Amino acid sequence: MTSLLASLMAPANGSPSSSIGILVFQFGAIILIFYFLLIRPQSVARKKHTEILAALKKGDDITTSGGIIGKVKDIKDDRITIESGTSTLVVERGRIVRVGEAVSPNA
Repeated sequence: MTSLLASLMAPANGSPSSSIGILVFQFGAIILIFYFLLIRPQSVARKKHTEILAALKKGDDITTSGGIIGKVKDIKDDRITIESGTSTLVVERGRIVRVGEAVSPNA
């Protein structure tokens, strides 16, 4: 494996087209690494968070990103009314990080 990497990094015998090919290969490999380590996991986490929020219903125990814990009292589009202790709060749907035991991956 090390000899393969060393041969890829070694300069070619005066052939500029092969060094361009190696450069394109390296950039392609870096892009693939970024995709599989950064972009894809974020899109999977975003999709799971959307599914958790879509399954939200009245009576569910939730936790917001600010740490407020309460029960869902009413759901209207993007606003959720929750009851926490003796107070009633309105929070945005996207700020909910936990519904019951299901934790959002990007919490």
